[in-house]
Amino acid sequence: MTDESAKRFAGKVAVVTGASRGLGRALALGLGREGAQVVACATDRSVGALEDLDDAIQKAGGLRPTLVPFDLKDGERIDALPSALVQRHGRLDLLIGNAAVLGGLSPIGHVAQKTWRDTFAVNLDANQRLLARLDPLLRQSKGTALLVSCSVATEAPAYWSTYAASKAALERMAAIYAKEVAKFGITVTCVAPGPLRTRLRAQAFPGEDPESVTDPEAEAARILDRLADGTQSTMTQGNAANAESP
Repeated sequence: MTDESAKRFAGKVAVVTGASRGLGRALALGLGREGAQVVACATDRSVGALEDLDDAIQKAGGLRPTLVPFDLKDGERIDALPSALVQRHGRLDLLIGNAAVLGGLSPIGHVAQKTWRDTFAVNLDANQRLLARLDPLLRQSKGTALLVSCSVATEAPAYWSTYAASKAALERMAAIYAKEVAKFGITVTCVAPGPLRTRLRAQAFPGEDPESVTDPEAEAARILDRLADGTQSTMTQGNAANAESP
């Protein structure tokens, strides 16, 4: 029988967005394996992938996750999340805002306004709304908000305007939120993983050999190690550091 006390996230409740694939799935699986009660969020189209995650977490000896399929552009669904968390789990300890869309790569003059709006809606607006609605629960638990950024936010490469601008705004928002909640003991951080073997990466670099980049589970393990030990410089309580390079 597994010793639950040896699991680093035992007793914690964690919301993970974009949990159906890639880094989000790896983080959700790792948290579940380590004893957390995972609330896995992904789009309505990802129900099958969420069910596969459910099976994987239980097979790894974790608690059965709560599966929440919904579109992050649906603000009303985000607004309903806090009461659902309280009713079902009574608390929230960790929010991982991982979900993102690429929005395509093109010159600024060729970016469709709908593409721009939809990209910001997922990459920035949804995270702002999650922080706003889940803030009271994070204050109660002195919890952690971890937002996934990207190195393009600071590198600003040509043709990446939509994605890079949304991630740069995400980082600045996280830094501001960190200052606002410093006295409440909430940890706020952004992480910018290096190249990962994900669908978004494949969309951006279709000719790249996927075996040449890091598996998401390896990066997830690194992030969870740092979350668990609490000593990481980019996770100083009440501060959001610049997103780290690979």
